[in-house]
Amino acid sequence: MYIDDLKFSDVLYGKILRSPHAHAKIKRIDTSKAEALLGVRAVVTGKDAPFRGGEAIRDQPFLAVGKVRCVGEVVAAVAADTKEIAEHAIGLIVVEYEPLAAVLDVMEAVKPSAPLIHEEMHAYAHMPVVTVVPHTNICAKFEFKQGDVEKGFRESDYVFEDTFRFPTGHHCQIEPFGAVAQVSVNGKITIWVANDAPHRLRKDIADAMGIPFENLRVICPPFMGGGFGGKGGLKVETVCIALAMHTNGRPVKIILDREEVFMASLMKHAAVATVKTGVKKDGKIVATHAKLYYDTGAYAEKGPTVTLHGCESGVGPYKVPNTLVEGYTVYTNNPVAGALRGYGLPQSSWAHESMIDMIADKLGIDQIEMRLKNALEEGSINPTRGDILTSVGLKECITKAAEAIEWNKPRPLNRGVGIACEYKATKTPSGSSAFVKVEQDGSASVITSAVEVGQGIKTILAQIASEELGIPMDRVIVTSPDTDYTPWDASTTASRATFHMGNAVRNAAKDAKVQILALAAAALSVSAEDLEVSNGEIRLKGGDKKMTVAEAIRGKWKSGLTVLGRGTYYPEIKGTMFSARSIFYMYAAQAVDLEVDPETGKIKVHKVAAAHDVGKALNPMAVEGQIEGGVVQGLGTGLWEEVLYDENGKMLNPNFRDYRVPTAVDAPEIIPIIVEATHEEGPFGAKGIGEMTLVSTPTAVGNAIYNATGIRLKELPATPERLLKYLKARSSRTEE
Repeated sequence: MYIDDLKFSDVLYGKILRSPHAHAKIKRIDTSKAEALLGVRAVVTGKDAPFRGGEAIRDQPFLAVGKVRCVGEVVAAVAADTKEIAEHAIGLIVVEYEPLAAVLDVMEAVKPSAPLIHEEMHAYAHMPVVTVVPHTNICAKFEFKQGDVEKGFRESDYVFEDTFRFPTGHHCQIEPFGAVAQVSVNGKITIWVANDAPHRLRKDIADAMGIPFENLRVICPPFMGGGFGGKGGLKVETVCIALAMHTNGRPVKIILDREEVFMASLMKHAAVATVKTGVKKDGKIVATHAKLYYDTGAYAEKGPTVTLHGCESGVGPYKVPNTLVEGYTVYTNNPVAGALRGYGLPQSSWAHESMIDMIADKLGIDQIEMRLKNALEEGSINPTRGDILTSVGLKECITKAAEAIEWNKPRPLNRGVGIACEYKATKTPSGSSAFVKVEQDGSASVITSAVEVGQGIKTILAQIASEELGIPMDRVIVTSPDTDYTPWDASTTASRATFHMGNAVRNAAKDAKVQILALAAAALSVSAEDLEVSNGEIRLKGGDKKMTVAEAIRGKWKSGLTVLGRGTYYPEIKGTMFSARSIFYMYAAQAVDLEVDPETGKIKVHKVAAAHDVGKALNPMAVEGQIEGGVVQGLGTGLWEEVLYDENGKMLNPNFRDYRVPTAVDAPEIIPIIVEATHEEGPFGAKGIGEMTLVSTPTAVGNAIYNATGIRLKELPATPERLLKYLKARSSRTEE
């Protein structure tokens, strides 16, 4: 059951009028003809919903006000009795624009001469961790510093520097974006939407509209048809609300078509990264300075925190005593970019992991040896935040990935191997809450706001509750989020759900178990400490006395009552969200074996070995599934996926015909490898995995291409056209 499957009586259908310009003043909007059309129930523009939202920076209006900042921005919207009437009405709205100079390249946007996209940026509310640069297009800047980087360069035997470009792309969720909103007679707003953070969505909308939390309710369907970070924040929901405020209680549904999803939902950040690294003759890294520029598009969305995380891992998972990482989140007139699996790390990893290979090649050191010589290990100092690291399985990941790909095996001409590794933080500190309800028949319900985005979180939480309660897993169900009834969770993002919500569910199950054992102890005339529960049965340790969980509850409350366990988890770490050190880090290494056709530039990937430190694999099959899916998605980033624009900022390939994504047919042999460096605070030792599975794949592809051909790519994707250009250039030089 997805959003478009939900049925409502008396529903209205919404349609959006979008800007054809990348940057323009709105001189006039005439909606009179649309309003007069039979069957039209509401027409809204920015003046009808004068609200501005945004997670990191409150910069994004529900509908454009005053000017538009990208092609596809919402200018007006219609709600009508049928989709066809809404579509017709949109065509009747007349908008007069005054085009403005647009800036579409991130490095052009940071120049002092660039046109300002947000003239009032300095006045926007923003997160404490964000530092804006007024009167520029830099909406956030970050700096991580350890040691003395200039001194480190002076002490190095060699210093290397290069610049790398990372393309924009799309999440390509199979389920299109959509939402339903209804405003009741008492003013309460209910939203049905596939959003990965329903409580955060409620807060963001309440903050934007200046209304109390209790006036908003967010309900998520049981499943989301693909998320990958893109289905968070404010998307179609705000337009649905703006319309529903004018429809006298009738619900409004908007489902975007595929072109709208591409143009106006959320993009992956394009980025430019310059890395300068100093090393000793033996390959020991002494210093690294990285400068990262992230193109966040017309509005900040999650761009600042994406940049922050990319910077945190900006020098790679290595013991580097002297580091300086500078990060810049930059407004452009491109569509809005935000969270995508990896959260800023694929961009920074493309730079530093390419650089590591380049250094190893120049020094004549094997790439595996180079990484193992410098890799973080138990007790290492985090090279950007300075904290001591624990639960570090990185070296084992590198070794096992190399073994699985048969690193030292001789390969024929034009075939090569490449490796890349990484580490990633999670959102810290952030909290989760859960209830575990045990019924009088001995069954249990886990009540949480964790969102099932395809990663199997309902299975994991049912496992944790079953294990802790001693109730069979087939007697445990997990609810879907509804902010009126399911307790707070920060988000199903940052690979945090198993760790944070898993701990909350485990604590709630413990609370419920204590209550149940107390009931059984009274009934059996024994001490609760002497009882144990397994498979729904409570037994006296070493004795014969026993009873079922259902009997314990019914024995006390014969006419029926529910045992309710409550659990929360919030790591005891100083700092505000995104400013504190991470409660856990994930580590991974991925190796690729591929072949390049020198005549066509076409690449065939034969095998990918992906080793991931997950702390403890609570469900190995689910972990392997995450690895396989992330690897294929990462191959898309490395080999095919790139959104293309014309000189006016219009997207040229907003569909699955022209935007190439890998399918099952394109998937090579994938070897998922589970490494378990258990975390003392994780539920049963678990950490996370989902995001890391994409991060290293594109760079491993680039490094393998170099190994196969001697061509070092510094921009992605490695399309046949791009690679063939370099192959032909090399051939021409050889002939000369």
